[in-house]
Amino acid sequence: MIIRECDGQSVPAVFRSEGAALGFIRERIAPGSIVHADEASSWDALHVRFDMKRINHQQAYSADGACTNMAKEYFSRFRRGEIGHHHHISSVYLLRYAQEASWREDHRWEMNGAQYERIAEAAMKRGSSVDFCGYWQRHNKD
Repeated sequence: MIIRECDGQSVPAVFRSEGAALGFIRERIAPGSIVHADEASSWDALHVRFDMKRINHQQAYSADGACTNMAKEYFSRFRRGEIGHHHHISSVYLLRYAQEASWREDHRWEMNGAQYERIAEAAMKRGSSVDFCGYWQRHNKD
């Protein structure tokens, strides 16, 4: 699942079902925001708190200002990354892959040098990763 601001940041999350994502959505989106979603019944509960724009993809991809194209664009790039770059995405690291794809999506218009500097600076400020320390030695197997 992905939450995307118009012209802003995106926040990926991984859940077993769409319904399990409702709490995550409520915590991260300000009340009164306009939320675009597809026709899945899981999103019906969001009508109480948010102004909803729903789209039935069997009828149209965009109608009356409702569309989920920003989310579709993210998932399209994510799938292309899996096919062309990663070749396999382990369920153990699914959120990490989704976060990387989200970062790439949010910063795709930045110059490569600026992206590199941002990544290098962030890496130097962090300690060892609990998820990836020992990864190459296969200490953290799927």
